[in-house]
Amino acid sequence: MIAPPAAGIEAMQAEVARLCTLAPVIPVIVVEDLSQAVPMAQALVAGGLPVLEVTLRSAVALDAIALMAKVPGAVVGAGTVVRPDQIAAVRAAGARFMVSPGAYPELVTAALDSGIPFLPGAATPSEMMALLSRGIRHQKLFPATVVGGLDMLKALASPLSAIRFCPTGGVTAETAPTFLSLPNVLCVGGSWVTPKPAIQAGDWATVERLAREAAALRKSSVQGS
Repeated sequence: MIAPPAAGIEAMQAEVARLCTLAPVIPVIVVEDLSQAVPMAQALVAGGLPVLEVTLRSAVALDAIALMAKVPGAVVGAGTVVRPDQIAAVRAAGARFMVSPGAYPELVTAALDSGIPFLPGAATPSEMMALLSRGIRHQKLFPATVVGGLDMLKALASPLSAIRFCPTGGVTAETAPTFLSLPNVLCVGGSWVTPKPAIQAGDWATVERLAREAAALRKSSVQGS
């Protein structure tokens, strides 16, 4: 397969960087009940978190993406994209970006060919270097706390200085500010802003409050660094 032109990859990377800096936290969302999709997105956007990763972990995920994408101010993407054949469905649903927990050559090629901004996961320096060789400088460290978390990111900062990360997996409201203070971290991904009890109860005020607290983390992390 012919490699995408460098200009196309650069445009995709620029868009990934833009999305990752719209807010300090990208909510990682699992939608089980389609009726919750729109009010959840509205609460998150109202709280200051416009970039929403809806994972393909439920039967209604694609329908949820389509509904949430219509919420004013929401920038909705698909998470847990693990197969090339999912990309067409993701595009049809209106996803504006894709996230994967890992990467392999066929998936990376299909994602780059699609033109949809792509944030692939990596857990080792070798995986990160392989993605970098394809022009992918913005990557998701996953599962962040399992593979070394803060210490891993600090160790990578010098030898892989071209890469900027979105650590995801085990990041909490308490640890997010420290992650965000690192120079090679653009944002973090987390599920704490959509706690299951609040979602099941339709407690959107709590979701909005948690989103507002998360949206303020960038400022507090910079001040404390």
